[in-house]
Amino acid sequence: MTEGNQTVISQFLLLGLPIPPEHQHLFYALFLTMYLTTVLGNLIIIILILLDSHLHTPMYLFLSNLSFSDLCFSSVTMPKLLQNMHSLIPSISYAGCLAQLYFYLYFADLESFLLVVMAYDRYVAICFPLHYTSIMSPKLCVSLLVLSWVLTTFHAMLHTLLLARLSFCEDNVIPHFFCDISPLLKLSCSDTHVNELVIFIMGGLVIVIPFLLIIVSYAQIVSSILKVSSVRGIHKVFSTCGSHLSVVSLFYGTIIGLYLCPSANNSTVKETVMAMMYTVVTPMLNPFIYSLRNRDMKGALARLLCKKKIPFCL
Repeated sequence: MTEGNQTVISQFLLLGLPIPPEHQHLFYALFLTMYLTTVLGNLIIIILILLDSHLHTPMYLFLSNLSFSDLCFSSVTMPKLLQNMHSLIPSISYAGCLAQLYFYLYFADLESFLLVVMAYDRYVAICFPLHYTSIMSPKLCVSLLVLSWVLTTFHAMLHTLLLARLSFCEDNVIPHFFCDISPLLKLSCSDTHVNELVIFIMGGLVIVIPFLLIIVSYAQIVSSILKVSSVRGIHKVFSTCGSHLSVVSLFYGTIIGLYLCPSANNSTVKETVMAMMYTVVTPMLNPFIYSLRNRDMKGALARLLCKKKIPFCL
């Protein structure tokens, strides 16, 4: 469609992943399995926390929000990717592209803030166990969650509106599997300096600062445990913290590398793989790392299954 002398893009073509045609079915099955695992794992956590009164605590309140965020975060990109893998023309409308970008940013930001809140919760629980109940009051927990949800709304809306003001001329091919900021900025024929400046400034506030806060929280936790715990307790804490930090590093490391420290020699394939790591792999791993390995979660699952079997036993 043209408007005056300028071509207006009504849809974009998503090139997806650089997969050879003979391997399409194999990767489709792999991605479908990963997506279903993500959905099932996070749904189990949300349901268990809702149904089991033993899990109605601050830590599990935050976990349920993280699971919901992971489920939505993965659902923003994966269904479209799976659809396009079987489509002759893997397209997405202009409005659909902006909507996907908004929700992608929204749930990515929400994940970032929730990881900080959860790290703070664990810091208070381990470093100030006697004051945990008074510090992590219901009012504070709800306030932290509301603040996380509201801040993400403004940040995602800011980037989406800044992108909506840009013009896209003739090239409408996105070398990615979803509408990400970087490839869209490269396609634009407008001046993108304001967008890039906002990405750098807001990225520091939404990505770097939360990441540093999480590292500091876990450093305090480890320091506190080393002072008072036995060898067995220290091993348990390092095992748990190591698992948590590995997922946190995977999530933040790839995002920081892509958006805040972009390299001129970063290939499209490398950027796509890095995006896959935090949009698909991290939401799939979080249920196993944060919850399904947890003794309380296993107990809640056992109690739920036991209740379901009682009528048949009788």
